[in-house]
Amino acid sequence: MEKHEVRLSGSGGQGLLLAGIILAEAAILDGKNAVQTQSYGPEARGGASKSEVLISEDVIDFPKVRVCDVLLSLTQKSYEQYNHGLKEDGILILDSSVTVDASVKNRIFSMPIIETAAKVLGKPMVTNIVALGAIVEVTKLVSDASLEAAVLSRVPKGTEELNKRALSLGYEIARQSMNK
Repeated sequence: MEKHEVRLSGSGGQGLLLAGIILAEAAILDGKNAVQTQSYGPEARGGASKSEVLISEDVIDFPKVRVCDVLLSLTQKSYEQYNHGLKEDGILILDSSVTVDASVKNRIFSMPIIETAAKVLGKPMVTNIVALGAIVEVTKLVSDASLEAAVLSRVPKGTEELNKRALSLGYEIARQSMNK
């Protein structure tokens, strides 16, 4: 039974709830089972937040992530708050602003997710979509086609091209990170 537990963490307002919903929807489009949950810190915007997704070929019997296979951290605070639940052989995907102790043994991919959304695209609101592209390029949890379909079904009308470009840049910065 192949099951993947994913935790997306950052600060409130970065769109990680939507990112989790999109990732779960993409998994469903691929014919898998998926469950998405979320929680926020004390502040709705700015506090640490997380969205969790379980993806499985089999029935999902418990809707919470116990120990994650993949952890995305967009902020230092969210990394410090949520990294404890990452498997030893888990994948750690970080915004390049986040630092980790040299003793961390996970597979680490550091990339300019926030900077790509803000400076390359000029739209910080698509940070979550850049992150999804990066996650899927590194992990192959869902197909690119299903991810794009899920993104396009959830983003506001009129932003489809921007979000497709954000996904594409997410794939690109992940490839660059994997080739280091």
